Amino acid sequence: MKKLLIYLLLSISLFQANYSKDIPEIYCKHFFYGYPLGTPSSNDLIIRDLYALSSNDSTKFADWVAYRLERKYLEGRAPDRVWKADPWLDDNETLEPNDYNDASKIYNYDRGHMAPLASFKGSDEAAETNYLSNITPQNSNLNRGPWKILEDMERKLLDSFEMIYVMTGPFYEKQMPKLPKADEPHVVPSGYWKIIIIPITQRKFEAVAFIFTQDVDYSDKVIDHVVSIDEIEKRSKLDFLWQLDDKIEEQVEKEPNRKIANKFFK
Repeated sequence: MKKLLIYLLLSISLFQANYSKDIPEIYCKHFFYGYPLGTPSSNDLIIRDLYALSSNDSTKFADWVAYRLERKYLEGRAPDRVWKADPWLDDNETLEPNDYNDASKIYNYDRGHMAPLASFKGSDEAAETNYLSNITPQNSNLNRGPWKILEDMERKLLDSFEMIYVMTGPFYEKQMPKLPKADEPHVVPSGYWKIIIIPITQRKFEAVAFIFTQDVDYSDKVIDHVVSIDEIEKRSKLDFLWQLDDKIEEQVEKEPNRKIANKFFK
């Protein structure tokens, strides 16, 4: 990875700067009771001010992206969508803007954000969400339909809560067409998962999870894609919320949270 020393110093400073007397250390910055475990040892962990991700050298996409969303980020004018290769990754570890040429025309792929640009338009670093490490080829019916609606719902939660935590990432459960003009080996996701954590108090929270495949209809309802965190763990081979007490973790993860889904995601 490029700029390794800068990356290490930045990641340490971000963790230290975001501890607070009012927020337990376990809530620190982007991670809620632990970052997702289970990625290959060859992955690159990148921690930026707005999001963190684990970039997979083989797929060329992030295995997970995590971010904390706050009200202060929602007001402002979003920068233009100027796509760039991630400057913290070597050339052979990430895609480049030209790799997406003709992807929309041939396979209906959009450049789909994991950490949404629109959710961080109030930040001076919002343009960093356009790095291709935070982007995947996402079917336009999903990207402009239920996925966009879910992102809108995330932001709407901040009308009622101070902050939320989000973890999201891809599945690779069936072979998908590759980007037609890409000259690097890569693997296109067949679907996506998302986990949204809503802190209620310092020691109380709600968690709701979703799964979408690339072939969903534009008009699909978000509420119809609610799943348990256990289901995401089974299919993604990742482990979430592992710093929780085991009994609490099991209780939170074993069933879809229909109560919160029906309240905020219909």
